[in-house]
Amino acid sequence: TLNTGYATYFSRSRQSLWKKGETSGHLQRVVGVSYDCDGDAVLLTVEQTGAACHTGEHSCFHNHIIKAEQRGASILQTIYGTIADRDAHPKEGSYTNYLLTKGVEKICKKVGEESAETIIASIKGAKDEVRYEAADLIYHLLVLLYNQGLTLGDIYAELERRHS
Repeated sequence: TLNTGYATYFSRSRQSLWKKGETSGHLQRVVGVSYDCDGDAVLLTVEQTGAACHTGEHSCFHNHIIKAEQRGASILQTIYGTIADRDAHPKEGSYTNYLLTKGVEKICKKVGEESAETIIASIKGAKDEVRYEAADLIYHLLVLLYNQGLTLGDIYAELERRHS
């Protein structure tokens, strides 16, 4: 995992190391690695392409007892992963596929439109509209980042660089 930058696990069925997604294309690019205070557990933070679970779910942890609210960067990462999955596995009628097919000019036009709509809603003081339009702007910006070959990790790193 540390050498390749992609999640690698021991497969009991194969009895060997296995790079997650090497056959399905549903890769897990590692963006963070942490370990617990005792040094006996490792936590990988990944940018997931496609489904992680053999059932087709984005995560193997989809059976919720109590569903935690998605907050902050995790929902952005989920949406970015969906955009990457649509590119790898196009779906008929997908708006994301439509944007990716039309290319950078169409995507940039949508970023501009949503930016203007967010500005107008803000000037009007329409909080609900600002929330709605800002969500549209962020979605389209994520599509643009993906189109340009940038990840959220790239943006986080730039923000950290500026913050220090």
